[in-house]
Amino acid sequence: MNCDLCGKTGTLFKAEIEGVRMNVCETCTRHGKVFHEIKQATPNEKKKEEKKVREMIERHESVAKKPEVIQLIVKDYSMKIKNARERKGLKQEDFAKKINEKESLIHQMESGHMEPNIELARKLEHALGIKLIEEFIDEPEIGSEKTKSNGPLTLGDMINVKKRK
Repeated sequence: MNCDLCGKTGTLFKAEIEGVRMNVCETCTRHGKVFHEIKQATPNEKKKEEKKVREMIERHESVAKKPEVIQLIVKDYSMKIKNARERKGLKQEDFAKKINEKESLIHQMESGHMEPNIELARKLEHALGIKLIEEFIDEPEIGSEKTKSNGPLTLGDMINVKKRK
C-alpha cells in the first residue's frame, strides 16, 4: 500500500489528519494523530483499492470536463429595453404594469443604473421581443495533469493539481 498523502510505499499507519482518517507513512504521521500500524495489504487488495480510486477519479473528471454554459446580460441592455418599449408605444408606467414590475425598476434599467437578473431579462425578452441574454460555453482545459509521484495518485497529487488550475 502507498501513503495517502505522499505516495511512499512501506509500513503504513492509520492516522487522523485534520479530521480525516487515512493511511500514512511514518514521515507523514507527524501531521496528525496515529491510531495503529497497518498490516501490509495483499497484491489483490492493492489492485482493488487502486481500481476503486481510479474509478472515483474518472467519475470526477468526467463531470468536471463537461462544458458550462454561462449566461450574461448584453452590455447595451438599457438602450435595447428603452428602444423596444418605445417601439411598442408604451410609457414606462404602462410597461411596468404589463409585466407586473415597478415603474422605478424600469426606469433604473433603462438609465443603466441596474442590470436585470437572468429571470427578469427573460421576462423582458418575452414582453419586448428582444435579445438581452448571451450564452457562452466555458470549455474546461483538456489534458491530463502529470503527478510528481510515479505510483498511484495520492491526495497530495490531487491537491497540487487543484492549486495549478
